[in-house]
Amino acid sequence: MAATSLIPELDEIAKSGSAEKRATAVTKLAELFVQGAPIFGPQHVDLFDGILIGLVPAAEPAARARVAARFASLSNAPPGVVNFLAREDEIRIAGPILSRSPLIDENLLMEIARAKGQAHLAAISERDTLAAPLTDAILRRADRDVVRVLAKNSGATFSESGYSGLINRAADDGVLALSLGQREDISPDGLKELLSRSVDIVRRRMFETAKPKQRLAINQAMLEISSAPRARLVKRDFAPAQRLILALHQSGGLNEAALLNFAKEHKYEEAVAALSAMSGVRLMTVDQLILGDRYDPILLIARGIGLEWATARALIVLRLGPGKMPSPPDIEEARLNYERLSTSTAQRVLVFWRAREK
Repeated sequence: MAATSLIPELDEIAKSGSAEKRATAVTKLAELFVQGAPIFGPQHVDLFDGILIGLVPAAEPAARARVAARFASLSNAPPGVVNFLAREDEIRIAGPILSRSPLIDENLLMEIARAKGQAHLAAISERDTLAAPLTDAILRRADRDVVRVLAKNSGATFSESGYSGLINRAADDGVLALSLGQREDISPDGLKELLSRSVDIVRRRMFETAKPKQRLAINQAMLEISSAPRARLVKRDFAPAQRLILALHQSGGLNEAALLNFAKEHKYEEAVAALSAMSGVRLMTVDQLILGDRYDPILLIARGIGLEWATARALIVLRLGPGKMPSPPDIEEARLNYERLSTSTAQRVLVFWRAREK
């Protein structure tokens, strides 16, 4: 069978036909391929691919969308056409291919995940299986809606940093927390962290909607959380650090470079003492703010005294301790929040903290 004999004057249509004629030809060829796909061999696929790749790019968007819908689930669809459609900017065209086509390899998905918009990320997130490197790439750019889609996908796998980022985002998103709590691949430690950072109503809903096996895991995690002894507060001696900071101040060496160096070297007492002296906020308050559940106070102090992002980032890392790093999505979220935070707002908060201490 020759595809060229099925539609008369196909060459002429490809070269100079109107958009309407191209659309008609593309639609007919796509329908013919779908009908014969179960019996087509590689030579037939190559024939259709060679013809369609000359017609599809110039066809109107509606026709390209119809082709994408027909080819999305076929394991032997024309590969050149499928790859072209996957790169389309219009989600009605690219969406079916990105979410269902078995012909799209991970390299192309990674390329699209790094370059296209949220709708494309959501389509990729619906695929039957997603490897951890791909979910990491999606999470670096995903908004709340995409993250929710990804978390609900039982075929998606996540790296340790990917799960850490999801759990952090779930602290402010009950819908995401529910989806994560129902995942059977979440580690026991991850589940405990998720539950410990969720409000009671989310915990109850998580337990009620989980499958029997996961209910047992949730129940066990809650028992461990409730019975765990409270961690002893680390008793820190800030006196030597305060003497060092006072000497630096008197010699003119107390500046952002010194603070950044303390943070990078994980000299916690020195960094806190320096930040306290530079901001005018009481040392114990700075200590409590840095060790709190969120990094927002660090951004406020840093922006209020005019620190660069690199220094604010080092302080965020400092709060976790040596050898630990925030997940890439967390760091990127913090950077964006820092850029959006106005100096005047941060300074008003510093004034409030200072006044409250007095």
